[in-house]
Amino acid sequence: MKLFVFLSLILICQRVFGQESTFVSLFLKADKGAFLNELQSDSGNMFHKVGHHGPAVENQWFALRIYFDKREAIDVYSKPNPGMELRQTRWYPTKEQQKNGSGADYYRVGNTVGLGGIKLWDGNKVVPLNPVSKRIAKVAKGMDFSTMGMLSEEIPFKGKKLDICVRVTVFSDSRKAKVEAFTQSREEVQFVTGINYHKGIQVIKGKNYIATWGIHPEDVAAEKVAVVGALIYDEQDFIRQFDDGKQILFISKPTKHLQTWIISANAREPEINNLIKFTEYLNDNR
Repeated sequence: MKLFVFLSLILICQRVFGQESTFVSLFLKADKGAFLNELQSDSGNMFHKVGHHGPAVENQWFALRIYFDKREAIDVYSKPNPGMELRQTRWYPTKEQQKNGSGADYYRVGNTVGLGGIKLWDGNKVVPLNPVSKRIAKVAKGMDFSTMGMLSEEIPFKGKKLDICVRVTVFSDSRKAKVEAFTQSREEVQFVTGINYHKGIQVIKGKNYIATWGIHPEDVAAEKVAVVGALIYDEQDFIRQFDDGKQILFISKPTKHLQTWIISANAREPEINNLIKFTEYLNDNR
């Protein structure tokens, strides 16, 4: 039996009820009333069958999702005011809901890692977590956190097959979300992570972080709103970074486990609503 790191790390938490400060969401579009704890696919692609295209987690400041396809990109749902709303909006609020103060998807991922997504590096190029023999999504909720993960099984890599797990955790008391990548192989691998950007968006590099600020191309939101995202990392974990024209990518040292943090805000928020305030927050909370 394979060492199912994914299960041992995610299912240690206990589902609790009461006033929600974090939330998990995983459901099929064909049955929106039934929230799931797990979903799997032999093809590795349920992008068009899963609600909000993959598992999602939420705290009072934002929600995050992992695309259930070969990209496994991380996307952001932004909010103008603190609160829990994913259960009602399912990531796609109506124009009326947005007019009345709900958040929306102002962040556009496209064909990139999004905000902190994970891929592999084979020494010459970026390798997606694909093809797979199976892709498994799981969500779980704890006392003060919620977590989601994606396990990709038997990815062809350097003549072998790898199982890679990506886990994202949000917390009730912090804007920062933790992103982790694990390999279940005996050998270390090089992970790739990063942050995407679009034309006209500012890219800011600081000590142990990189951030983007600006308006993403219109997609599904009722209005265009400037959004900021940041990837917080330990410089000692990486050996190289490069810009491919649509994202800044970081190549890790060989490892079995990589941990970074991501954070986001937007211009409609009452407090952290511009780049200066956001960088001040970053410098105070890294």
